[in-house]
Formats: sequence, structure tokens, C-alpha cells
Amino acid sequence: MSAERTTAGAPEVAPVARHLDQPRVDRYAAAARDPNPIHRDSREALASQFGRPIAHGMLVLALVSEGMTAAFGERWATGGTLRVRWRAPAVPPVTVTARARARGVADGVATYDVSCEAEGGEVLLTGTATVPLG
Repeated sequence: MSAERTTAGAPEVAPVARHLDQPRVDRYAAAARDPNPIHRDSREALASQFGRPIAHGMLVLALVSEGMTAAFGERWATGGTLRVRWRAPAVPPVTVTARARARGVADGVATYDVSCEAEGGEVLLTGTATVPLG
């Protein structure tokens, strides 16, 4: 079976890119009520294995959801699923691009391979998204 047939009915999901700088990370921390010092310019972040602040994983993951929402709207909000694994931290300032590539359609559900990458090509997360088509 060709790749074209196995993904028939799965809409294309446009990539989503965002520049994540420290002020954006700080705003996210406030909105999420996440005071973890690893995300701030703090002694703890400087002493961490990363040597500086890192962006929240959920801030990075939200880019995947934004792309899926743009493609599927309410179907994503009410029936979409994500299963991901973080591969590397997003270290601000960094431009992150989320991508979703259709893998297949079965029983009215589309499955996508999802990823987020830093502008240098470093893979930040990988995983799978599913969404009902009907």
C-alpha cells in the first residue's frame, strides 16, 4: 500500500515556529504558576546540568498542539491525544519549530508523528498525536 493511500483523509498540519526568549519563558512561568528556578535566570539554573535557564517542556509542547488545533479545531480539543518524549531542553533564546507528519488513518482516526526542533536542528521532543476525523 502506498504512503499516499495510508494517509488519505489526514489533513496536512502546517509547522508552527516560535522564538522562545527569556521574557516569554518568564511570562509562561507566571501564567502556569510554575516557580521552578530552572526556568529563570537563577543560581539554581546556573548550577544545573544545563548551566542556564531552560524553557518549560509544556511551552515547547504547546507548539504541537497549536498546529493540531489549526488543522482540526474542535476535533483536536475534544478528541486529540499526544504521547511524547522530551529529547533535549530548549535553551532560550531559541526558535522552536513544531511539525506533525501524517503516519496513517485507521478506523476514522489519523495518527501523526510529531516533533519539535531548535533552529540548529536539535530534536527537542518526538512523539505521536492522534485525532478523530469524523
